[in-house]
Amino acid sequence: MSENLPQTMRAVAIGEAKTPESLFVEDTALPPFGDDEILVRVGAAGVNRGDCMQRIGFYPPPPGASNIMGLEFSGTVVAMGKNVEAWKLGDRVAALVAGGGYAEYASVHQHHALPVPDGMSLTDAAALPETIFTVWANVFEGGALQSGETLLIHGGSSGIGTTAIQMAKYFGAKVIVTAGSAEKCAACLDLGADLAIDYKTEDFVAACDSFTQGQGVNVILDMVGGDYVNRNIQACALGGRIVNIAHMAGFETQVNFLPVMLKHLTLTGSTLRARPTQEKTRLTKAVAAKIWPALENSVKPVVDSVVPLAEAGKAHARMETSHHIGKIILDCQ
Repeated sequence: MSENLPQTMRAVAIGEAKTPESLFVEDTALPPFGDDEILVRVGAAGVNRGDCMQRIGFYPPPPGASNIMGLEFSGTVVAMGKNVEAWKLGDRVAALVAGGGYAEYASVHQHHALPVPDGMSLTDAAALPETIFTVWANVFEGGALQSGETLLIHGGSSGIGTTAIQMAKYFGAKVIVTAGSAEKCAACLDLGADLAIDYKTEDFVAACDSFTQGQGVNVILDMVGGDYVNRNIQACALGGRIVNIAHMAGFETQVNFLPVMLKHLTLTGSTLRARPTQEKTRLTKAVAAKIWPALENSVKPVVDSVVPLAEAGKAHARMETSHHIGKIILDCQ
């Protein structure tokens, strides 16, 4: 079942130089969709550091996924496979995918999409999937954050950070963030953070110790890695959990495991992109039940800027400056 569809679509491709400036738009075939998949006319797509990593060759899509960049999008259902029962033509959806979002059309498994809330723009909806899924899977499942506990978020003004602040407060946790400027710290406080630390001028370990009156933080969401690993261990409370989702300061460091043992800490990490279909289905159901209702009034998308699809290079360039607060979005219409 489908609307009248074109033969080709515009999509962002990666030039040989692999720089932001090398990105260009080309005409390509519409993506195929299977019996259990929907085809979506993309309205907007979120820009993520994973896309930048894919552009330079360090984060290839898993087998079977689209080679087109883009890990999340929102849009309107325009076609569906014969087994699809969850959606109908014209439905507005947002989805986390393994690739394909930087285009006019993208396909996704019917059970990996979620409804765009009434009254929300497709631009705002495109800012939701990657951040919400990442935070739920890592902070609440992997990190087991509980009401009354303290969460430390590194990169609090990032897309993931701004969502993590709101989700943690929604579930009754206290939130500390690190960010790289007074402006970013202020934005995090406005979103509900209890303490914002400018990591360029303050020692986050000492600040966390003071805030928790020497008890330490219960969960740390880290996307820095490198020398933060040992400092995170210092900042943790007894029984603390440290979850790594990226390593912007490096994947390798030397770790003293004595305090890990003495504090009974858990060090873990994960990615979402290559998880099997059934696991993504389970995760989508959990997000739909636990978080999607909070979009009515408690968890809001934070959009830094919106860039036309044809200017995706500008979006990547801004991402790599780290000057943004919240999500950078591509307008794909």
